[in-house]
Amino acid sequence: METADPAADDAATATLEAFADTIVPGERRGPDDRAVAGAAPGPGAVAAGALELLRTPATGVTGGLDGYVEALNRHAEAYAREHGRALDDGVPPFVALDHADRAALVRALTTPGHPEKDLWVLLALFCNMAFDTAAHMPTADAMKAGHPGLTAMGFSPPDEDGLWRFPSFSYRRELAPLHPGTTSTGSPA
Repeated sequence: METADPAADDAATATLEAFADTIVPGERRGPDDRAVAGAAPGPGAVAAGALELLRTPATGVTGGLDGYVEALNRHAEAYAREHGRALDDGVPPFVALDHADRAALVRALTTPGHPEKDLWVLLALFCNMAFDTAAHMPTADAMKAGHPGLTAMGFSPPDEDGLWRFPSFSYRRELAPLHPGTTSTGSPA
């Protein structure tokens, strides 16, 4: 996402990081980290690459990220007024909310019947996807880099050549014979 104003880009990044951290919380990156609330031990969606995934054109949401940021911050301002929360003007409104308030706001935005539910659920799914699958990078590269989500789930690393082979059948039996045209790399001929 390109913006002419670096401060606006920083605010957009912080807002999107705070949203991703609300979906899959993680620990703060440092004592001054405001976007990541530190609501859970270990790395969360931000450390897992949620922003890289959201900013990948293949997601189809990249062009709308500025709109998401604006809407989320408007919702945060309204939430703060409604619940008597004081917001720090030094950070975007959603970032200024504590984790519990962020979670309550996201829960409201994703509740059945909310007019914008589909938009917020879509954004949340991509944040989960970054943690659960490292969808923004090749899986072998993610494993080599120690991707936090794949590591937390105990995903098996590939063989030394970057391919996955499974010497035993998961159902303890072969379900179908290997196709005679299958190449040595496992691809169909």
